[in-house]
Amino acid sequence: MIRRAINQYQTVSVKSGVEGASPHQLIQMLMAGALDKVSLAKGHMERKNIAAKGEHISWAMSIIGGLQASLDLDKGGELAGNLDALYEYMIRRLSEANIHNDTAILDEVSSLMREVKSGWDAIAPLPQVATSPGKSQLSPTA
Repeated sequence: MIRRAINQYQTVSVKSGVEGASPHQLIQMLMAGALDKVSLAKGHMERKNIAAKGEHISWAMSIIGGLQASLDLDKGGELAGNLDALYEYMIRRLSEANIHNDTAILDEVSSLMREVKSGWDAIAPLPQVATSPGKSQLSPTA
């Protein structure tokens, strides 16, 4: 019963966060979600819980696939192309980790995702402040 309540709370919390999030924040949430799923998969792998390990790896692969699908390869140029290749590599490595029960591969994917996420976090958009009704400008103090 407690587990069910926790799951319901997490579902409501995530839904609330998604509804008010900017596109930039949504990407941050997806990256954090992928990291969380890889971490959970590693714990299940270490405990020999094969079914749960596979579920979390599959979920991480889906999240990373979603990040990959969100790339605009036409407008994003070389950076988008590099991220596309990196996401493809991460998905392939997660599949290998699942097949071989290799926690080192999970660590590698986590490290790569943390690096991408730290770069994404560093380019967070500046907050906007209203200057007059219907108009806004970037805050110089942010």
